[in-house]
Amino acid sequence: MRLRRAQKSPAAPPDLRGRYGPAALVVGASVGLGAAWAEALASRGLDLVLVARRAEVLADTSARLARTYGVKVQALPGDLADPSWLADIEDRAGGGDVGFAVVNAAAAPSGPFIASSFDTLEQTVAVNCLGSLRVARSVLPGMAERGRGGLVLMSSLAGNQGSPGLAAYAATKAYLRVLAEGLWYEMRPSGVDVLACVAGAVDTPGYSASAQAHAPGTMSPAAVVEATLEALGRRPVVVPGRLNAVASTVMLRLLPRAAGVEVMAKANKAAGLAGLESARGWRGQASGRQRRAG
Repeated sequence: MRLRRAQKSPAAPPDLRGRYGPAALVVGASVGLGAAWAEALASRGLDLVLVARRAEVLADTSARLARTYGVKVQALPGDLADPSWLADIEDRAGGGDVGFAVVNAAAAPSGPFIASSFDTLEQTVAVNCLGSLRVARSVLPGMAERGRGGLVLMSSLAGNQGSPGLAAYAATKAYLRVLAEGLWYEMRPSGVDVLACVAGAVDTPGYSASAQAHAPGTMSPAAVVEATLEALGRRPVVVPGRLNAVASTVMLRLLPRAAGVEVMAKANKAAGLAGLESARGWRGQASGRQRRAG
């Protein structure tokens, strides 16, 4: 007689409000992955402060979430490159308890490094590295004082090794993973969870506009968010998606670094993210495309 394997019942959604507090901050929240984060948090009863550059799109997203889930949603137009909005973020949360924060906004220039202007490359570091650092430094002290909190930094599989055609972007994503790992250890005694989400390709409007074909393992924004929430408090890094997790293990542990870089070069070229045949002939060409999330 063949025994049937028991079906796994779906896990209950984490009680984020009880675990972290009543309010959450999402940076880069207007569309795509950031909007999916905002939706997931609103559906769990958290009031929101949503930050993004495009005021009209952000206002539409905020109004829809407030109407659908009955939570308080504040739309705060802002840019990680100029995070002056951080000065009063606790007051804007209504009660001064930002217990959960997600930093999703990113600048992603593609194309040969030497074809990108210095201003573009500098902005990539300002947004992805310095901006994320400022958000973390702003919200973590309050979380530590209250003895609870959660911070998610959105990294990328591109940051596991050099990524030709996305060299500056990949370097900033490596920074975010390492930052999150260090903060995960430092903040644990205070009851604060820190997690790096090392995402593969995500089916967002920005990705669809940049890539000519979806990479293997491409996930929906909602699936990435749910996998990340499931990992919170369990480990410092999560790679959503089984295929992406396997690819990450192979690239980090089995392949020599040089071979990993070559794999990424071929993958980026196949996806149409960058003109990688050669850096020759770049003079006089337009700078690499600059994609901004949020």
